[in-house]
Order: sequence, then C-alpha cells, then structure tokens
Amino acid sequence: MPGTPTTRAFPDFVWSVGEEGSDPIVLRDGVPYRQDQFAQSGHDDAMERDLSDIAALGVSVVRYGTPWRLAEPEPGQYDWSHWDRALRACADAGLEPIVEFLHFGLPDHYPGFVDTSWIDGFCRYVEAFLARYHDPQWFTPVNEPGITALMSARFGMWNDRLATAEAHATALANVALANLEAIARIRADRGGWWIGSEGFDVPVAISESAIADADDRRALGWLVWDLHLGRTPPPSLDGYLDRVEPSILDRIGTLAVEDRLVAGLDIYPTSVAAVGGDRPDWSTDELVGHAVAEIERWHDRYGHPFWIAETSNLTLPVDQQIPWLDSFSAALAHLRENDRPARGLCWYSRGDQFDWQTALTNPVGAVTEVGLFDTDRRARPVAARFRELASTGPPRAEL
Repeated sequence: MPGTPTTRAFPDFVWSVGEEGSDPIVLRDGVPYRQDQFAQSGHDDAMERDLSDIAALGVSVVRYGTPWRLAEPEPGQYDWSHWDRALRACADAGLEPIVEFLHFGLPDHYPGFVDTSWIDGFCRYVEAFLARYHDPQWFTPVNEPGITALMSARFGMWNDRLATAEAHATALANVALANLEAIARIRADRGGWWIGSEGFDVPVAISESAIADADDRRALGWLVWDLHLGRTPPPSLDGYLDRVEPSILDRIGTLAVEDRLVAGLDIYPTSVAAVGGDRPDWSTDELVGHAVAEIERWHDRYGHPFWIAETSNLTLPVDQQIPWLDSFSAALAHLRENDRPARGLCWYSRGDQFDWQTALTNPVGAVTEVGLFDTDRRARPVAARFRELASTGPPRAEL
C-alpha cells in the first residue's frame, strides 16, 4: 500500500557509478551563470544510453538525481517529466537509483542557502516526490551538504557568493536541517535509508608544528557530520555555531540520524591536502594510504558504516585511472578485513565532467577527464577494470 513504511536494507557492498549533475550558480564575466553538467555532457539527450552503459559494467545501483530547478520551475509547480523519464530508464536498465534531490544548485526562485525560505520549499518537493514515486528506498537528499555550504558561504565561489564564518555557519545549519528534514520524511513514508555523500578532506600535517592546524581543519570539515549524527563539536569550534538561530540547532538535534544510514565519504587525489608546507609528490598508494588513515580516524569518532560515494582520478592524469581504482579497491579490502564497515565504492562519474579543474568557477567548458567513458561515450580502459572488479563482489586484497 502506498505510504506504508517498508525497509529494504542497503547491500553489504556495492560497486556503483554516478551521473554528474552539478548545477550551482557561478560568475561568468561578472554575470551570474548556471553551471549545467547534464547539458554539457549531453546526458539530457543520451540518458537511456548512459544508464544502459552503466548497467553494462555489472552495476545494479546508480547514484542519480535530476536537478531540483527542473522539477520545480515555479514555486510549488512541479514538472515530473525529467524524473519520469529517469526512473523509467533506470528500471529498463535494471538499475536501482540512490535518489538525489539537490546537487549544489537551487531553483531560481530562491536567493541562496543562507536564506531559510528554501528549506520549506525543499521539504514540500521531497513530499511531492514521495507521493508520486513509491519504489525508491535509498536517498541522498542533499549531495555534499558541507561542500555546498563551504563553497557558497565560506569560499564565496557559488550561489550566495559569501565568504564569512557567520554566513558559513548559517548556510551549513540550513543545509543540514534540510537534509535531515528530508530524511525524516523518507523514513516516515517508507522506512528508507540515507545513503550519504560528503566531501572528505584529508589534512596531512607536514611537520609536528602543523598538527594543530590540521586538527582544526579536520574539525571544521567534520562539523557537518557532528550536526547530522548528533555529536558535540570539538572545543576548537566552541562558539562557531552561536551565529545560528537556536531553534534551528534544536531541530537539527532532534532529527540527528543513528540508524539506516551509510555515510558517504567522497575522496579524490585532490582530497589529500598538505598542511604546514608544500604538498609532496605523493604516489597513488601514498595518497590512498593517507585517505585510509583518515577514514579510520573518522570511523573511530562516529562508528557508522560508510562507503566511498565518489572517487576518480580527479587531478591525476587519465592514465592513472586504473592505478587509482586498484589502490582504492585494495584499501577497502584492508578496511573491511579490519572491521571497518566499508559498504561500497562509486566511481564518479560515468562520463567526463566540465570545469572541475577550477571547481566550476571558470565556466569555459574545459573537459575534466575523470569518466569511465570519454565525452564521445567511448569506454576507457578503466571501464573494463571496473567491470572486472564489480564482477567479483566485495573487494579482496589479492585482486
């Protein structure tokens, strides 16, 4: 019966692929400009083929979202044609989607993430989706809540284009609240799971004198997890959230998630950051080794199962795709063998992206060569290696 809560657990391990659909507003020649990765990649026209190509890799779970602005072109007026087509294409390809509602961009009728008006609108949108589509069980309501707030309100690069601690704290709380409100509605409707996706910074102190700075950077990056998972932020962040309306923080605390979740850690070569000195010329295995140490540190604090919700060779040459994939697969095997509940790996994304060399801030259509398929939809050698790994089930150290 529609609306009756049901639960289908997330698998022990999944090999997954995502379709890049970022759509924040940036500046181009000083004028606000909507980045549209679906349009740039041609996915709008090739959706069925793209999803079929993902399934042909031996994948059964896909990270997928249609931009909110397309589903709600006017306040409270929904256009379900994009979702109808996408979910039908997933079903035809034999793919189960991890449904995503928001990927860095708001509809044009909302001013930005610091303003609170979008939260209620987002909740209404999620409710409308749930009323229409009864099958999806796994959701990433907001992709990378922490990165959304950081880029929009701390670094001043996207959307609000603000760059203060006060704006960042406000935006972070707003985005966390919207995500948690969506999760609460999903669970009330069908007992669904939160399958997270969050940027995962790996700060590496280059010297002993930089350890404190690395710890501070880590604390700020993990604040998004403290909010979602009901943890008290470390002393170094005392007062940081004083800028936020107490009622918002109280509501976040009420909604904190403790079960039916797989935390998403999005890790790329560029995620590994040197603190207190120049970045060494780390090898692929060294980069992954630093990431593993940080994952273990994260798990020691939060204790929840996790998956690598995004990874690719971003910032490494395209000929390093297979070494990066192999090294990360071996790392996940190591983690699982040591009682760290790694539940999957998602290559992000199916195809090449655009302008990610500059975090989307220089919108010139420069190709970012990170896809399993190139811009002409030709499979790269890494696609065959991914298919091989996916066919073996959970990663094993000897592969």
